[in-house]
Amino acid sequence: MISCYNAFSRLDMRVDVKIPGGVESYCIDERGDKRVASDALWVETFLCAVLRAYAYADDGSGDSIKKIIGVRRFDPVTSTEMEQRFLDAAERLFFKGPQLGSEPEVQVPNIVSNHLTTGLLNYIHTTGRYTSGMNLFEKLRARDMEVSSLLARVMISGDEEVQAVRLLHDAIAKLPMDYSLLDCQATFCQSKGRLDWALECAKRGVTAAPSEFATWAKLAEVYVGLEQWDLALLTLNSCPMFTYQDKDLPRMPDPARILLPVLPESMLDEIDDPPGHYDEVHPSLRKLHAAGYKGTFLKAYSLLTEITSKIGWDQLLRIRSQVFVMEEEYRSEKQINHNPNPNASTTALRGTPSPGINGEASEGHPDGATDPQTDDKETLNENQASSSPPESATMAAESIEKPEHTITPEVVKSGNDDESAETANAKSKYTQFHNKRLCERWLDNLFMVLYEDLRIYTIWRTDMARAQSESSDYRKSAEEWEILGELAERLHHFPEAVEAYQACLRVKFSPKAMKGVLKMYENQGRSGEMLQAMIRLIAWQYRWYSEFSPALLRVVRKLIEAEGAVKVRSIVQATSLPQPVLDLTHRYVELCVAFRSSGTDA
Repeated sequence: MISCYNAFSRLDMRVDVKIPGGVESYCIDERGDKRVASDALWVETFLCAVLRAYAYADDGSGDSIKKIIGVRRFDPVTSTEMEQRFLDAAERLFFKGPQLGSEPEVQVPNIVSNHLTTGLLNYIHTTGRYTSGMNLFEKLRARDMEVSSLLARVMISGDEEVQAVRLLHDAIAKLPMDYSLLDCQATFCQSKGRLDWALECAKRGVTAAPSEFATWAKLAEVYVGLEQWDLALLTLNSCPMFTYQDKDLPRMPDPARILLPVLPESMLDEIDDPPGHYDEVHPSLRKLHAAGYKGTFLKAYSLLTEITSKIGWDQLLRIRSQVFVMEEEYRSEKQINHNPNPNASTTALRGTPSPGINGEASEGHPDGATDPQTDDKETLNENQASSSPPESATMAAESIEKPEHTITPEVVKSGNDDESAETANAKSKYTQFHNKRLCERWLDNLFMVLYEDLRIYTIWRTDMARAQSESSDYRKSAEEWEILGELAERLHHFPEAVEAYQACLRVKFSPKAMKGVLKMYENQGRSGEMLQAMIRLIAWQYRWYSEFSPALLRVVRKLIEAEGAVKVRSIVQATSLPQPVLDLTHRYVELCVAFRSSGTDA
C-alpha cells in the first residue's frame, strides 16, 4: 500500500495493490471513513507532494537527514514537462494556499504568505526558471492585485528590475496599505543602498500590519543599516514574537544500532566516520541556548548579534541602559519615593505577553520567563563543576561585562494592583523614565544568552592565541570545532567560523563544516574549490539516500551561470575521485541543462 497526505482536503490518499486482485485507489478522511478519490483530490495530492519534497529537503548541512535516517529524498521535478504540470496545479489551487498554513514568522496566512507561495518561490529561485514564474504570477495577478508582490520579487531576481519598480509603483497606488508590497519595496531600496527610502517604506509597512513580525523586523534592519542603534533596539523590543511551530516529523525512537547499506555510487573513504570514533563535547558548549533558537527568536537574535558585531558589547550595553529602564535605577527610584506600589508603566511603553525560548513556556513560569537569579546560580554551579579554564581565558571572559537585568512589564504590573489610583503620582515621581521603555522579558533573556555566547567565544579565541604564542597544539574534538564554528557564525565572525570548520574537517568529515567552508569559497569566487566541496557534499547526501538538495542545486546553477556548463563538467571530471562519485555531481549539471539554465547553451 502506498499512502500520501493531501493537506488541502486533509485526506490520506491511498493506493492498495493486491496480488492477485488488481489495484484500488481511495482516501481516508479524519474520521477514518473511506471515500472515493476523485481527479481533483489527486491534483491536490500531487501539488502537496512536490511542496513537501522541497520543504523537507536537506539544505546541505545534514540536519534534516539526521532527524530521520534512512529516508529517500528525490527531486520531484526533473523536466520542463513535469514543471508545467506542477505550475498548472499551483495555478488551479493558488487561492487555497492559506489552508496549508505558513512559516512560523507569519501570524496570519494569506494568499501571498503561505506554504504554497513559499514553495513556489523556493522552486523558482532554485532552478532559475524566472520566466515560468513570471508567467504564472502574471496570470494570477489578473485575478488578484495582491499577487503583485510575488511577481515583483521574481522580476527582481530575474534581472527585470525596471519592470519590477513600475509594477510596485502601480500596485502600491492601488493598494497603499499592502504590507507585502511595502516590504518588497523596502528590500529593493535596501539592496540599492537607499536606506532613507527603505525607512519610509518600512514605517508604512509597520502601520499597515502592526501585528506581523516581518514588518517590525524589516524596520529594525533598516535602523541597523542607518546605524541608529537606539531606534533599532526599541523597534526590536516592539516585535511581536510567535511560538515556533516546527515541521511535522515522526518521532522515531533511538535505535540500538543502525545498519544501512552503503550505495556503491557513494563509496568515498574520506566522508565515512572513522571506526569507533566518538566525539566528546565540553558541557559549556552543550549549553549554548542560542543554538536552539528558531523562527522569530532566531531572527531577533541575529539582529542583536549584528548590532554587537558593529558597535561592540560595551557600547551595546550603554545604549541599552539609555533606552530601557534598568533594574538598579528602578529600585533606587522606588526607595527614594518611599512608594510601595510605584507604577512606572504609565510613563513607559506597555509590554506584551512574554514567550520564552522559541515561545515555549519554561517549567514553573507560565509566562515563559526564567528566573534570572536561578539561572545565575545554575551557571555558577556548572562552571564550578566543570574543569577550570586557563587563567588567561578566565581573565578574558571576565573582561566581558555581564549585563544587568532590565525591568520588564511583568515586574511593573505585578507591583501595582490599582493602576488608576497611582497614575497622577507616577507621572510626577518617575520623570526620569519619560524617555525610556520597559524591556520585554524575551529580549532581556536574549541579552543574557548573547553574553554567554560572547564569553565562550572569548575564551576560545584567547586559548587559541595562547597556544599559537607557545607553539603548542590546540586540540578539540570534531563536534566541538563544529559547535565553535556555528558560534562564530552566529556572532558574525565569519573568518573565525571558517577556521573552526576547517579544523573540524581535519579531524573528520562533517557536512555542516563543509557547507560553512563552501560559503567562504562562494564569497571569494573560487570555483575550483567550490566544486571540490560540492562533490563531497553531494556524495555524503547520496550516502544517506538523499538524491536531491535544493541548496546544492542552487550553488551548481550559479556556478554554471558564471563559468559555463562545459567548464564545470571539465573541472569535475578532472578530479581524482572514483567515477561513480563524480557522476553524482554530473546529475546536478544535467538537471540545469534540462531546465536550460543560463550558461548551458554551449
